[in-house]
Amino acid sequence: MTHVNVLDPGASPLDYYGFELRRHREAAGLTQKQLGDIVNYTGSLVGQIETARKLPTPEFSERVDAALGTGGLLSRLVALVMRSQLPAWFQHVAELEARATEVCTFQMGMIHGLLQTEAYARATLGALDRTRLDDRTAVHLARQRILDKEEPPAFWMVLSEAALYQEIGGPSTMRGQLARLLSFENQPRINIQVLPFTAGAHAGLTGSFNLYRFTSDPAIVYTESYGNGHPTADLDTVRDCSLRYDHLQAAALSLANSAELIRRVMEERYGEQAEADGDRVA
Repeated sequence: MTHVNVLDPGASPLDYYGFELRRHREAAGLTQKQLGDIVNYTGSLVGQIETARKLPTPEFSERVDAALGTGGLLSRLVALVMRSQLPAWFQHVAELEARATEVCTFQMGMIHGLLQTEAYARATLGALDRTRLDDRTAVHLARQRILDKEEPPAFWMVLSEAALYQEIGGPSTMRGQLARLLSFENQPRINIQVLPFTAGAHAGLTGSFNLYRFTSDPAIVYTESYGNGHPTADLDTVRDCSLRYDHLQAAALSLANSAELIRRVMEERYGEQAEADGDRVA
């Protein structure tokens, strides 16, 4: 008899997902291979997910929900699975993002994670540690699903012009990342302003920060240091950062002028012709 690895569904969200996947597959009378054939994945992958040795993806979950008629169960569970795989110190931030009605962020050196492309995310996550990079990138990008909700949060980003020139992942990656920023031009709930070099001294010189606002809960400010996150609802801190954010928005370019600058940098610094000629300016 083939040994079957029986999961404890209470051990973790990943174990619970695998337990429910196996339960619904067996109830449908399908083998792992048969289910894999239906959803266009290998039976081996189905088995690895059922035994919590592989992370499910949102796409996998949607296909299996449709194949097994689970009413969206796995698609709902996958969000919990992905969040549980984030570094422990960052999991609370992902929960704040998921609950917030408004996210305001100031970014000094790189694009905020909610707007990153896969290539850009891989480059940032793999800068010092490339272990399990595929899984870590998938978990990182899964946070972006909050922007696809029926009522997504309003997202405001003030981005230092320096982040447009910080060449993360190479010219092709940067070209794709800046193109993604431009893709939000006509989406009123996602707003991107660039703080130009010409702004000089500004209210964000002390570093990047996020401000989360909620329907009925107090606002929370989040800052980061190496390997640690620092959320706080302290009223004085929230007031100070809210004022700082107002000043940053006032000093930043308009939405239209910001898009124009992003487009110019994308074409002049990271355009295919510039890459071929090797004439990018430092």
